[in-house]
Amino acid sequence: MKSIFVTAFLVFGMMSCKAQTTPADITKILKFTNDNFDMGKITTGKSTEFNVDILNISAAPVTLDNVMVGCGCTTPKYTKGQVIAPGEHASVVLGFNGSAVGAFSKVATIFFSGNLTKQVSFHGEGVQQ
Repeated sequence: MKSIFVTAFLVFGMMSCKAQTTPADITKILKFTNDNFDMGKITTGKSTEFNVDILNISAAPVTLDNVMVGCGCTTPKYTKGQVIAPGEHASVVLGFNGSAVGAFSKVATIFFSGNLTKQVSFHGEGVQQ
């Protein structure tokens, strides 16, 4: 009886492993511009922003689901639920409050349909004027 349970457990375990899919390679679906943006030197206390351009290079539409930022000093602007058709562009604007003096490095994660994610980053240096 124990051998039947062990065999059944192994069979179901192997089936669940095969059911898992490998995530799609996002670089074959979407092309990003400014996904590692250098803000250079910015005046402390002066907010700034930049655009991350997203181009759908696949044959199927992709939906922009969400943007999560690493801290409260970064503000995303985007159209939630925006469908990006093949050959079309979308944009995510990332704002930074510029309150820090010295070097900074920040990240944001963009979520798309089909469990696709892309982490983008920006960096620079806050200077007093």
